[in-house]
Amino acid sequence: MTVVRTPLVVGNWKMNGSFEANRLLLESLLGLLAQKRLPEVGVCPPFPYLPQVGALLAETPVGWGAQTVSEHRVGAYTGQVSASMLKDLGCRYVIVGHSERRQFCGETDETVASQALTTLDSGLMPIVCVGESAEEEAAGKTLAIIDRQLAPVLLALAGVADEGASVVVAYEPVWAIGTGKTPTPEGVQAVHAHIRQALLQAGLVQTRILYGGSVKASNAETLFALPDVDGGLIGGAALNAVEFSTICTAAANRLV
Repeated sequence: MTVVRTPLVVGNWKMNGSFEANRLLLESLLGLLAQKRLPEVGVCPPFPYLPQVGALLAETPVGWGAQTVSEHRVGAYTGQVSASMLKDLGCRYVIVGHSERRQFCGETDETVASQALTTLDSGLMPIVCVGESAEEEAAGKTLAIIDRQLAPVLLALAGVADEGASVVVAYEPVWAIGTGKTPTPEGVQAVHAHIRQALLQAGLVQTRILYGGSVKASNAETLFALPDVDGGLIGGAALNAVEFSTICTAAANRLV
């Protein structure tokens, strides 16, 4: 059976933006994407801008989501935001387990698994980030780190995600995020193929795998041509309408 996975490009704005900057960015982006053949496209702004972004993107082909979520569904968790709240705001995606959250906020593999499960239970699409540090890559531990990070997620989602169509995995080597460095195409494909095998063994045959880490207009076409790369999770380039639209166009080439 041939599995068709629609390419996906999601922009992670991180802690950037203002009401005016967001408006200008999205108006420019929508103009550049108009009348073009598109993959599935989304953006993930900081929490305070979700209502504005949702209003600007309503009735457009671009979806929106959040950069993190609480592992808890409701309760006395000051400062946290639940998946059901994000659902109320019209979100489609939630990034979970980004390396910056793991590094600066102490999120563990088990926390990330819980976040993915509550996201999925709320009818949203978790984008589960995995990736190794420079030290781990240099020590040849990349695949072992990926396996460790994925294991609790796959366990949590066992029997819950219908063949994985509503789950996304993003491979983001930590040493490539925001550095301008990227692995070789062969290196990217090798890790994605390894992740694909783990997903297939878990019955998640439709799960898309994105690449993230210094993706830009100049390398997107090469990266997205790799057989197990289904799109990208884009950081800095997502804040530039021309760059991001070019990346989206490159992903559209995977459409059948």
